[in-house]
Amino acid sequence: MRSDGTATLLAAFRAAMLLLCALLPPLPAAAHKASDAYLFIETRGDNTQMRWDIALRDLDAALPLDADGDRQLTWRELRSAWASIDALALAALSAPGCRFEVTGHALERRNDGAYAVLLLRAPCTIDERTPLRYTLFADVDPTHRGILKIQRADGSSAVRLLDPQQPAAVPAVSATPASVEPGTAAAFLREGVHHIVTGYDHLLFLFCLLLPAVLRREDGRWQAVDSWRAALWPVAKTVTLFTLAHSVTLALATLGWVRLSPAFVEPAIAVTIILAALDNIRPLIGKRRGWVTFFFGLIHGFGFAGVLGELQLPPAAFGWALFQFNLGLELGQLAMVLLVVPMLYLLRRRRLYVPGVMVAGSAAAMLLAAVWLFERTADVSLLPF
Repeated sequence: MRSDGTATLLAAFRAAMLLLCALLPPLPAAAHKASDAYLFIETRGDNTQMRWDIALRDLDAALPLDADGDRQLTWRELRSAWASIDALALAALSAPGCRFEVTGHALERRNDGAYAVLLLRAPCTIDERTPLRYTLFADVDPTHRGILKIQRADGSSAVRLLDPQQPAAVPAVSATPASVEPGTAAAFLREGVHHIVTGYDHLLFLFCLLLPAVLRREDGRWQAVDSWRAALWPVAKTVTLFTLAHSVTLALATLGWVRLSPAFVEPAIAVTIILAALDNIRPLIGKRRGWVTFFFGLIHGFGFAGVLGELQLPPAAFGWALFQFNLGLELGQLAMVLLVVPMLYLLRRRRLYVPGVMVAGSAAAMLLAAVWLFERTADVSLLPF
């Protein structure tokens, strides 16, 4: 027969896990860098040339690229897999009256890893209004997006986001604010929302920061705040500092002024979750929590970067796209705050809030982040997200 203390701890842990599962989005999400492919189209007369960059890490999840299973992809293995890669790509992209054919291959080393490069052509004309159907990795990775840049004859460009989960034809997205078409101006905004909502690690970090917002520390013990106004300032301070920090590094990274390898950023993000959760269990940071939140937010900003930096847009177009994308991130983050904080406020006076929600929930977050840290440093996959 269990003791009362053991039963209480088990009940607390179950409550924390149920709350954590309820707060995280129900859709599958990637704890690693979001899956993006880059397509560059240029039309010359009646012919279209296209370059399509697809991350090898994404292809490896859909095709048996590593033939010998040694977790080391060699050039010989990749060369043997080109036919399968071509077939996968050609089946995932179509346009009315166009038949693409692969004319060449290459391998590109980017900041976030190696990419297979497919060079294609089609005897047709494709512009920003051409309906395209894009289904790459639709059954493998729901976070995947195709980012298409169309180079116009006058030197300007249009950018379009291709969602395999919604492959029906949609109008293109112009990257220039003066020429964004009705109904498409919010595409990068939606993509920003998508990136924060499908980023479990970023949401888990924010969750850890919000857990103590409805409490105050007195005589070494946590006490519930007396009113929602007392919780408002800690929440506003936390969210503002995190927002400012990741906005700064998002802009710096996408402009190419500061570059950090995902091999450092992704494990570092897991470490920020562990430290934020540990501070909830055994306060270590104290009055420096605001500065630490800002510093950790800087690291998370690098985790959001990459979507826009690869497109090499003109300054005005880049600024407009970056504004939309960052606004989407903040709206997604605000939605989580509005969902989480009222729930925490209502629970704050419950006897099990501190041991069962904050402490056990933080312990669960630490455990999950520790698994992510191991995955990201050892380059293995233990979890399905």
